[in-house]
Amino acid sequence: MSQPAPGATVTSPGGQRRRALTKRLLLLPEISGIVLLVLVTTGFAIVAPAFLSMRSVVNILNIMPELGLVALGTTILIIAGEFDLSVGSVFALVPMVMLWLVNLGVPPAAAMALSLIVGMAIGAANGYITLHFAIPSFITTLGMLFIARSLAVILSNLAPPAFPPGMPVDFLVARIDRFQVSVIWLLVICVVAAVILHRTKIGNWIYATGGAQQAARDMGINTRAVKLSCFAACSLLAGFAGMIQTFRMQAPMASAGDGIELQAIAGAVIGGTALTGGVGSVLGALLGTILLRVIDTGMTMSRVDANWFQLAIGVLTVLSVVVNVVIRGRAARMRA
Repeated sequence: MSQPAPGATVTSPGGQRRRALTKRLLLLPEISGIVLLVLVTTGFAIVAPAFLSMRSVVNILNIMPELGLVALGTTILIIAGEFDLSVGSVFALVPMVMLWLVNLGVPPAAAMALSLIVGMAIGAANGYITLHFAIPSFITTLGMLFIARSLAVILSNLAPPAFPPGMPVDFLVARIDRFQVSVIWLLVICVVAAVILHRTKIGNWIYATGGAQQAARDMGINTRAVKLSCFAACSLLAGFAGMIQTFRMQAPMASAGDGIELQAIAGAVIGGTALTGGVGSVLGALLGTILLRVIDTGMTMSRVDANWFQLAIGVLTVLSVVVNVVIRGRAARMRA
């Protein structure tokens, strides 16, 4: 029977299992988001004890869906190796198109479907221009940001149209007990997205396209179709999120969604999505969204000036990347 080398450390089977579990946890892309969420929640609970009350938790969940859907679409697109800065403008344009069609006499259900198709078409246009002309998606979608926002303003005639009576808002924003139906929509869409990303070939194609595009092509994956689909899905989710907000407020605004694209990217990064592509998860997008809403609610309950919110987002975005680098470095040393 072989003996351990002199000076070697002997680890018990239990210790080896704990070490293996620790390494797996440290390698999770969402680990930085989990750590920051625990720290931030603990801090706000100390400063404002009512922060952990059921009422506060319900409020956080009810304001999550819009940002959560945009962050989910942004995460999927970043995993595929691309960006979309126009989602905030699509967020405003899609519900504006919907109400414009309804005011023209189109039935509400048809107007909703057509407006969501417009959102998908914008995403597909972003993808086509980016891929066909080999333009960085940052530039393409920056241009579309201004185009879509301008169209939203034009459709509103510089003043928001009246919200038509009889619009079927309950299926998106009605309350079940204390929770809005939109929370259920968010969870259902997240489950579907998680199954697609982690349990199907399509998900494997998305990760492969963003992580190693040339290798994905060599394996026969149509990376162009994958990216186009992700662009379309990202815009579709942004438009649907804008529709939810419009139904909740019953007041369309051409300025809706202003800046939400940057919050969505921040949420994706905080949740462990790598801006280089190929790394990320639905859980990470949810964690990042929850953390941003926790900060928003916690600052309000702690009576902190709202002007500090963007500073907090910036600090957490950078900090989450730093924490991920440190944690993964630790995991690499453990592996060695």
